[in-house]
Amino acid sequence: MAFGVYVHIPFCASRCDYCDFATWTDRGHLIDEYVTACVRDVAGRRAEGFPAASSVFFGGGTPSLLAADQLTRVLDAIERTEGAEVTVECNPDSVDAAKLASYRRAGVNRLSFGVQSMVPHVLAALGRTHDPANVERAVALARDAGFARLNVDLIYGTPGESLDDWRRSLDGALALQVEHLSAYALTVEPATALGRRVAGGAPAPDDDLQADAYALADSALGAAGFEWYEVSNWARPGEECRHNELYWTGGEYLGIGCAAHGHTEGRRWWNVRTPERYIRAIEGGASAVAGSEALAATARAEEAFGLALRTRAGVTVSGRAARVVAELCAAGLLQRGDSGDPRSPGDDGDPRHPGDRDGDRGRRIVLTRPGRMLASDLTARLLLAGAAAA
Repeated sequence: MAFGVYVHIPFCASRCDYCDFATWTDRGHLIDEYVTACVRDVAGRRAEGFPAASSVFFGGGTPSLLAADQLTRVLDAIERTEGAEVTVECNPDSVDAAKLASYRRAGVNRLSFGVQSMVPHVLAALGRTHDPANVERAVALARDAGFARLNVDLIYGTPGESLDDWRRSLDGALALQVEHLSAYALTVEPATALGRRVAGGAPAPDDDLQADAYALADSALGAAGFEWYEVSNWARPGEECRHNELYWTGGEYLGIGCAAHGHTEGRRWWNVRTPERYIRAIEGGASAVAGSEALAATARAEEAFGLALRTRAGVTVSGRAARVVAELCAAGLLQRGDSGDPRSPGDDGDPRHPGDRDGDRGRRIVLTRPGRMLASDLTARLLLAGAAAA
């Protein structure tokens, strides 16, 4: 069984203008204590009998802000299966050859670079500190260190970013020859610097321009040999992020660190939000869990439906939604049957999607490109029609 561990590193050198995550720029003095707390938390979880991890993901924040030996102390504490996927999110400004070589020796085998744009004025508008040359340097260092699996994150729809700017970012990212690319529409969170500017009258992201940007990305990435496998994620064949797939299929995972979330034994739970509280809890021998919830069967089925609909494998729908499905197919927002995904449950009988066998392919639906842009709205409409198959 797949089992993941997510480690939250809440430290950053500076806060990006759009960021609303649990991160801090003034807590660097806590890093050593925080790392020790994470190691102790992992040890306690192992003592509880949790299985070895098939994937580990260090996110944040800026995990690469830690010294290499600090990050690898946490990784060394995590029991892993043979061939486990281990990803570290990196800022291009905070990696060097020695750090990347240490990661590789410790078992990290996948890096995710927070690039966001390859256009200087767009990076400035986002509050990013790197420039495109730093990205190229970081990717070259990663290849020299032996990393064969790289992702870059991009953001589209920044006010002031034209479609030509976005095309430059896509071309620049593709020139890096990475294996995976994530592209997210910029969202405005009220408590961020960007949110305050927009509230004060600055331009907000334009929905129509973001739709055009998504279509451009899907075309460009498809032409370059990437396949979409989740609304915001594209990969070369076989290079999908196994850890993220665990989230989308309702798998189990531990959350280590402040504000980290976990999903185990049918419950979702989350840790205290700040690094100080997390350190105090673990040092005092207490649990760092701040809260938890167990979804009722109906809510769990609807959540699983919504997550699966965002993927290339699609979902099997109840006959109760036949009329709505027909309308959405006619509108070009859904397509019926096999998604064409070689990993589709219809082809391999994946037990995570029960009931999806050859006889059910007529009830399987997959989002088209226009449908992906409206995934949340379509999910709500289908669920209202009773589409979640029993």
